[in-house]
Amino acid sequence: MRAIAATFLAGGALALGGCGTPGSNISPLVPDKQIQLTSEIGVKLSTLVTAAAVAGVIYIVYDPFAPNWEIEEQRLNDTTYRLSMKMKRFHTGGAGESIQVFKRRAGALQESNGYGGYEIVEYTEGIDSQTLGAQRVAEGLIRLVRQEQTDAFPKN
Repeated sequence: MRAIAATFLAGGALALGGCGTPGSNISPLVPDKQIQLTSEIGVKLSTLVTAAAVAGVIYIVYDPFAPNWEIEEQRLNDTTYRLSMKMKRFHTGGAGESIQVFKRRAGALQESNGYGGYEIVEYTEGIDSQTLGAQRVAEGLIRLVRQEQTDAFPKN
């Protein structure tokens, strides 16, 4: 969905930037006006529109407010869950936080289901190589345990 929006935004930027040849009857969508910032410095309106469109495409692709990790959760039975996680493709950090995100989600499942603890049955991290670049992935299996089943030294 983001790729489609980015494509339309880029196409719109090209259309709005427009071009006209001298002597033609075709006028661009954005008039070629000059905005004076100071008495000596001015910026063309078409340049501002193009820069805003490029910034919009970068924002849509990068999406700085999206969480770094996407978690897909599968309930296998009453006490066992598989958590599959993917890191967003373009990021500026957070590559080493997958186990923290995994444990945070496991703790939330434990609390919401009224259990005393959880055990990490299996956990793996890796990189999924695709055409548009590599993407960090992590997957694990947790088992929720009752309070009386937990020992004094948690395994996690």
